[in-house]
Amino acid sequence: MLVPAFSLLVLVGLVSVGAFGTLPSFEELENPRSNLASVVYSSDGKTLGKFYAENRVNVNYTEISPYVTHALVATEDARFYSHSGVDLRGLFRVLVRTVIGGDQSGGGGSTLSQQLAKMLFPREGKKNKLKMAVRKVKEWVIAARLERQYTKDEILTMYLNKFDFINTAVGIKSAAKIYFDTTPDSLKIQQAAMLVGMAKNPALFNPARRPDTTLQRRNVVMNQMVKYGYLSQAAYDSLKKLPLDLIFQPEDHNEGLATYFREYLRDNFLADWIRKNPKPDGTAYNLYKDGLKIYTTINSHMQRYAEEAVSEHMTELQKKFFRDCKQKRNAPFAYNVSKKEIEEILNSSMRRSDRYHILKLSGLSETEIEKNFDTPTAMTIYTLNGERDTVLSPRDSIRYYKGFLQTGFISMDPHTGYVKAWVGGINYKNFKYDHAKVGRRQVGSTFKAFVYALAIQEGYSPCYQVPVVKVCIDLPTKKQWCPDNSAGDEKYENKPITLQRALALSINYVSAYLMKQFGPQAVVDFSRRVGITSPIDVVPSICLGTPEVSVMEMVNAYATFANKGTWTQAVFVTRIEDKNGRVLADFSPKTEEVMNEEKAYIMLGLLKGVVQYGTGYALTISPFNFKNAIVGKTGTTQNNSDGWFMGLTPDLVSGCWVGGEDRAVHFTSMAEGQGATMALPIWGLYMKKVYADKSLHISQGDFERPAKKISVELDCKKFDEAGGTESGSGPEAE
Repeated sequence: MLVPAFSLLVLVGLVSVGAFGTLPSFEELENPRSNLASVVYSSDGKTLGKFYAENRVNVNYTEISPYVTHALVATEDARFYSHSGVDLRGLFRVLVRTVIGGDQSGGGGSTLSQQLAKMLFPREGKKNKLKMAVRKVKEWVIAARLERQYTKDEILTMYLNKFDFINTAVGIKSAAKIYFDTTPDSLKIQQAAMLVGMAKNPALFNPARRPDTTLQRRNVVMNQMVKYGYLSQAAYDSLKKLPLDLIFQPEDHNEGLATYFREYLRDNFLADWIRKNPKPDGTAYNLYKDGLKIYTTINSHMQRYAEEAVSEHMTELQKKFFRDCKQKRNAPFAYNVSKKEIEEILNSSMRRSDRYHILKLSGLSETEIEKNFDTPTAMTIYTLNGERDTVLSPRDSIRYYKGFLQTGFISMDPHTGYVKAWVGGINYKNFKYDHAKVGRRQVGSTFKAFVYALAIQEGYSPCYQVPVVKVCIDLPTKKQWCPDNSAGDEKYENKPITLQRALALSINYVSAYLMKQFGPQAVVDFSRRVGITSPIDVVPSICLGTPEVSVMEMVNAYATFANKGTWTQAVFVTRIEDKNGRVLADFSPKTEEVMNEEKAYIMLGLLKGVVQYGTGYALTISPFNFKNAIVGKTGTTQNNSDGWFMGLTPDLVSGCWVGGEDRAVHFTSMAEGQGATMALPIWGLYMKKVYADKSLHISQGDFERPAKKISVELDCKKFDEAGGTESGSGPEAE
């Protein structure tokens, strides 16, 4: 009888000294290797998303509901607080009931500490019985050492942080969020019991697939809590009747808030930061395993309002565009796009697709690839009413997706440079390209603001009058550039008009006049000072908006006017911490004074006319009815290919672009294709939601007026009505 016991003691001793392989060192026990998700936080403390190999974020013991730990102990290890890692009574029970008696219902003898040892230092593949016995003894030794190294509360916390609750829910924090949309400290008794019940066999007790089985297991757990004094019988009798009440929402990189922002963060900003900032030991940080904490400037409320505004407007706009397409023989392309051009567009998109690259890598010839793209196949496509299964050739699916209008929207605080909302498209899952920061499109008349701002810098006033006549500018090629006015502007021709009204109505002749005064290089130089970094040709036509610029750059540039003339670099990450909370990097914006406070305020006065009586007038009437101070600028490019709106208030500067993925896809009529129709409503819907949320404290007051008296007149209505020129308002008077 003594031989087995003595043999076991010898085996334990040999295992302890490493005779059957090394055991985890003190350092490994102190810092067990584990994959931690990197978490992206909003400025108001919400989790925007995670980057992970395992979707796990550690929490402290105090952040876990006591219902969870009580349920876990009652169900998995009732004598947890009385043993030192190995439960001898439990082992004896297993020996007598399971091994000798053959009763498989007797349960296992593993304590929570042993289960934790198994999770932290997993078994390597299949082994024979002898090796399995050695491995089991190793787990006893590791469990005992864990008990010496950590407190009971710490062991429970490590267990709950490490356990895989499946459905991408690794650890109690992810499980609470994914199954019940809550936090670990807010879990109710029945919720805690369900999660603990999964510990026996997550695949079997999967609430998403086997709710009835999981419900029965949950009640077993609560019954165990009654047995060990953690729950009263009366409470159990009441709780066992409750349904699971899942709020199941598995985390997906394609879903959630700020999807375009998170992808830019992952693929651009963080990739670049990791490359330039190694760990102290010289190795690179792993975004998916090192548990970095990324704190951003995005406000979760404002981000949601921006996404809702985009969804509401773009859904209705898309319906209009589909109706417009019914009248086009080349739908969704414009009537004047040739079949050859359409073929070139489709072929170009085909060669940029993942499918093409996969087929190319597999060794197929161009002819074989084209045949593949022309072969109908079963697929799931995006529609306004959700995803739908259908049969299309890959080439036809490319053409189908070309018919969806896209958008980019950015909102930022002009004083801090903090980006508050970022929407890069209509649906990230199906349209991955980011039109907010990455994409560049012709900006149209929104670029005119920089031409006018240069004029203000050089001494012109909002009420300075210019005759509306055709202007020709000599080119280096000895030719001349003589732009036309937009349709509908003929009634202003050959009459004097103030700069304020000319900008409000976006009169091309006046923009060309100002360009002739200063030259394209001066305009390019000014645009660089306000943060435009995109390539710009030094040609006169830029005054009408030919440059291709991102929404982010335009918002950042316009924010200069709202920030008293000081350009403040757009910032969307404030700091990065490691898993222990140690700050690895802080980020603050660069600033540069571009205009003095008075000139910037004058520029705001110039832009006010756009909303008061110009192309942005729709903001003052139904359905928006804004009465507060708003300045802005619309923009529409040739053929209605791009629609823009830039809107400024004292606390927020936001900009929006809308258009087809290809410029050949656009509305037929100016009425539906202009910036005031395509882009402005998104800004309006967003701001209505922002103003309605009083917790954001976004001012509806006026822009702060400089303490010093303004040297020029800002209300130019009387000069437009009288047809006279303000005395001393232009450089000629000086």
